[in-house]
Amino acid sequence: MGNEPSTAPVRARNRRGEGARLREDIVAAAVELLDEAGTETAVTLRSVARRVGIAAPSIYRHFPDQPAIMLAVVRQAFEQMEARLRTAVDAADDDPRQRLTALCHAYLAYSREHPERYRTMFGGVWVPALQDTTVTPEEMGTLGQELLQLFVEALEACVATGASSSDDAFADTVALWLGLHGLAHQRAVTVAFPWPEGIADRLIVTLAHLKAE
Repeated sequence: MGNEPSTAPVRARNRRGEGARLREDIVAAAVELLDEAGTETAVTLRSVARRVGIAAPSIYRHFPDQPAIMLAVVRQAFEQMEARLRTAVDAADDDPRQRLTALCHAYLAYSREHPERYRTMFGGVWVPALQDTTVTPEEMGTLGQELLQLFVEALEACVATGASSSDDAFADTVALWLGLHGLAHQRAVTVAFPWPEGIADRLIVTLAHLKAE
């Protein structure tokens, strides 16, 4: 980045047993670079090392390559989003319909508040060439599974109480997620479109097959 100093700040050496702290600092630096630049290309071994204040080879003790750093960044983002969604559901009342709605609105809120991370998670900003990295297809395939399960369980609860007429909770959950993702993406890239009031609720009701109250 043009505004970064040409030399890395001096970092105090970790005491014995503090290697985990350096790993956390590397991930935190990568997140900062991603948020600032909006693209994973800003996250390089050299830029991360400079931000942390270490020599680039020191990163190899914790991450074998740049995609491994990005995998840790994306995993952390999914964990943060999942925690955000669980908090929203817990704050809703016991009505399954309200809990599903709270879940969906929390998802959309996270996408608005952390657009760079969201695009890296879902928008195709980060697609590593798996033949050139230590990141495995299995690791990529598990990303977001726990998050999706939250939606599945929320929709299943609506079906169980008669609030939804869905006859395939998993398929309809995927459809609901696709709808939410489409709305999140278009809100981010469409500057002047006059979004109708309540468009998110219309989408949720339709794709989750929620019955009229």
